[in-house]
Amino acid sequence: MQVVKFDELNLCSEVLRGIKEMGFEEASPIQAQAIPVAMEGYDVIGQAQTGTGKTAAFGIPVLEKVNRNKDIKHPQALILCPTRELAVQAAEEIRNLAKFMHGIKVLPIYGGQDISKQIRALKGTQIIIGTPGRVMDHLRRKTIRCDHVNTIVLDEADEMLNMGFREDIETVLQYIHNEDLQTILFSATMPKPILDITKNYQKPDAKMIKVVKKELTVPKIEQYYLDVKRKDKVEVLTRLLDFYEPKLSLVFCNTKRMVDDLAEVLKGRGYFAEGLHGDMSQAQRDRVMKSFRNGKTDILIATDVAARGIDVDDVEAVFNYDIPQDEEYYVHRIGRTGRAGRTGRSFTFVKGKEVYKLKDIMRYCKTKIPVMPIPTLNDVNQMKMEKVMDKVATIIEEEDLTSMINLIEKQINDADYTAMDIAAAFLKLHLGQNEQPEEEKNSSDGGFDFDNTGAEEEGMARLFINIGKAQKVRAKDILGAIAGEANIPGKLVGAIDLYDKYTFVEVPKENAMAVMKAMKNVKIKGKAINIEPANAK
Repeated sequence: MQVVKFDELNLCSEVLRGIKEMGFEEASPIQAQAIPVAMEGYDVIGQAQTGTGKTAAFGIPVLEKVNRNKDIKHPQALILCPTRELAVQAAEEIRNLAKFMHGIKVLPIYGGQDISKQIRALKGTQIIIGTPGRVMDHLRRKTIRCDHVNTIVLDEADEMLNMGFREDIETVLQYIHNEDLQTILFSATMPKPILDITKNYQKPDAKMIKVVKKELTVPKIEQYYLDVKRKDKVEVLTRLLDFYEPKLSLVFCNTKRMVDDLAEVLKGRGYFAEGLHGDMSQAQRDRVMKSFRNGKTDILIATDVAARGIDVDDVEAVFNYDIPQDEEYYVHRIGRTGRAGRTGRSFTFVKGKEVYKLKDIMRYCKTKIPVMPIPTLNDVNQMKMEKVMDKVATIIEEEDLTSMINLIEKQINDADYTAMDIAAAFLKLHLGQNEQPEEEKNSSDGGFDFDNTGAEEEGMARLFINIGKAQKVRAKDILGAIAGEANIPGKLVGAIDLYDKYTFVEVPKENAMAVMKAMKNVKIKGKAINIEPANAK
């Protein structure tokens, strides 16, 4: 799969900034082929499935073509989508791409909205994205002027035909047709009615672009998906890491920002994790890869582009922290495990509508990916104990333990302990903090409710501390104590609200229990403190 970076496509600096802000590094196959052709002014017939990045494939050329002259106050591009949801989604993505282009207005229009409000909103809009019926309605009312429309896009044309919009589409095309009009059409399939439209309304030199996906299968890899809410992803990832204890793990994120954020959180929890993405210098990348290859780093968090060239045989698990944008990326990701005849595991985190993307991946790979229940803390502790007991059994069978037995016998004789007491204590010592108090065994939050603490920021928990301004406490004292004692980066700590006799502080939910434990015996300004979830007060 040839890699094409967006900065190789001769795009304006504002669009490139928008792409970078969205966290994308390279063009998908349909984008890499369609964008240059569309920017040269050719009509385009693109055949590609949903989820391949089609919106940017037509959105970027449309933005590059828009004349931002303030005197032109009428629409310049019209994009037809089959449904309201797709129109809104496409509008949002194009707005994000145009974030740094001053004066660009993008408007989705669809049935069900108050048409009089739509008419007012159309003023000064350069890019209109709408469903065929509502666009037709505006054309009839002459509330959309087409004098300056230079581009029309038919997105998911086959779906629009299936929904009975052929007549509306043809009416729109006839209405705005002119010699200079550029017509871009995308469709997953190319039935005869679609080909008729291309023949009748596109120029003879229209370029056909077809993204045919290779049939790739992935044997020897156990594949699972987990139904995980965004706010729970870190907790589930760490449980899986603790449960399976893979020698080396690869975690894939879709954006560079997520790579950095996740690397910080995992390091804050004591994991040997490093991030890898395109914004890093070559020297930084080399250092991270060397650390991963020699085992000093157990967990490598990467974007798809940065992971190219990673050829490490001992990767035992791949985690799709974000579901990949393209089915082919899924195959490339999980193919990093199961090398050299070994078996490997892959885990994909999925929520809500993402399950449809997962179904596309299953069809593409011709394999069923079963759902996996999230391991509980009891499961993790049980697995750790079983692994310890397996090692113990090996030592008993293969080692000479005579001197150790003598020491244990002496201890039993000298103290009021049984052999069972000593064995249990050694197991506890080995498991360390993984073995939790009884009241916490069924819950990572120790039975506390961190979902209803009144935190302003999503994914955060608000904690109450019984010390405030009266004790001459400052925000930096609270921040320093939490960051130092709980060993989490200070930038993860949220709002700190100081009052005379108490303070509220927001921390990530996944770190809340650890913060409370770490602060249990801490003194701030010489005063012992009490810390608890804000909902308890």
